[in-house]
Amino acid sequence: MKKHFAKQIFAAALAISFVCGLSACREREEEQLTLKPVIYLYPEEKTDISVTLAYDGTLTCTYPNYKTGWHVSAKPDGTLTDEDGQTYNYLYWEGTDSAEYDLSHGFCVAGSDTAAFLENALRDLGLTRKEANEFIVYWLPQMQENPYNLIAFQSDCYTQVAQLDISPAPDTLLRVFMAWKPLEEKVDIPAQTLTAPARDGFTAVEWGGSRIN
Repeated sequence: MKKHFAKQIFAAALAISFVCGLSACREREEEQLTLKPVIYLYPEEKTDISVTLAYDGTLTCTYPNYKTGWHVSAKPDGTLTDEDGQTYNYLYWEGTDSAEYDLSHGFCVAGSDTAAFLENALRDLGLTRKEANEFIVYWLPQMQENPYNLIAFQSDCYTQVAQLDISPAPDTLLRVFMAWKPLEEKVDIPAQTLTAPARDGFTAVEWGGSRIN
């Protein structure tokens, strides 16, 4: 009985700390990894596209090589070709930054339920099945064995740190960024409402994430 009561107190304390301590976009004292943001480009016809990233952090890996930006020819099916004739499925980058992500609203998901949760959430956020599959196979191995995962999809807290400039500008831009934290105990947290605009015209899609320690 005492053990069960102690667990309840611990879970309540965690919930309070998340809501009160992680509810605003601000700078962390220590750096964290922004992992595998990938950018898909789907123009309505074959188009030469330039993409630049204003990142308030340090890029640790890019592919193809970022240099001063990415310059590719994109087909409607998403195939990208660089100036050397090499083809890619997407543009990839990773980095370290001090962003403070908002975990005041989100979802507490059992590790064993993470795959099913992400399938539904990513659909609601506008990803295609192919894009969602690539997201899930990257993140699921890090999440499924945890007792619980606190998951919060970010908006301004992420886009202010990593600003994209795409030329010509897309008609639809989807940026899906998941901040998440492994937990030992379940916590109660207000749920996010997940929506996405219709994918009309030239569509650009990005997904990525960050594990919060």
